[in-house]
Amino acid sequence: MSRVALVTGGTRGIGEAICKALRAEGYKVAASYAGNDEAAQKFKAATGIPVFKWDVSNFDACGAGIKQVEAELGPVEILVNNAGITKDTMFHRMTPEQWNAVIGTNLGSLFNMTRQVIEGMRARKFGRIINISSINGQKGQMGQVNYSAAKAGEIGFTKALAQEGAKSGITVNAICPGYIGTEMVKAVPQEVLEKSILPHIPLGRLGEPEEIARCVVFLASDQSGFITGSTLTANGGQYMT
Repeated sequence: MSRVALVTGGTRGIGEAICKALRAEGYKVAASYAGNDEAAQKFKAATGIPVFKWDVSNFDACGAGIKQVEAELGPVEILVNNAGITKDTMFHRMTPEQWNAVIGTNLGSLFNMTRQVIEGMRARKFGRIINISSINGQKGQMGQVNYSAAKAGEIGFTKALAQEGAKSGITVNAICPGYIGTEMVKAVPQEVLEKSILPHIPLGRLGEPEEIARCVVFLASDQSGFITGSTLTANGGQYMT
């Protein structure tokens, strides 16, 4: 029987590519999303992947949403924590609302989602938890103190939970994408891309969402069973650890 994979923020950008790649490998995939109903329904119509709407920064909403997913598809065995937002500004102008929104969605969601599935994974002696962090969680980024703090926290979460889950057959890993050619990044003016972004990427190009998706597929597979607590950087050489 096919394993069930749940991808948060799964209807657009990197999340969409992850959902499609997992489905192509034979997983039963569910995608959660926060608010863009039009994009979610377009994604569902194009892929046939079921979509579920809830706020990943709300613990109770995550619990209710996962119960719905499991009722329709079965127990979640692969969880991809991909959902994230930005509220960029220089720190001396940052409001508590901008800080709390980003920390809640990008980092708090890891607790809210993973806590709901970890006991089932422990009971079944199998689980794959894959957290989509960011290059800016590794190196920091001016104007993104909230985002960088949350993404760095994801890496710490990954390393600690990996130690707890290992004896139960649960692996926990993080992926840190660099600049990926999503709709958001492609909206950056071409002049800015060519002068301020691409020169810092040794490969000289943006990454593709599908390249991150292939990393997820590997980490979700049985072949990756000896890899846990790791951070996989996929940034074209922009930042090397």
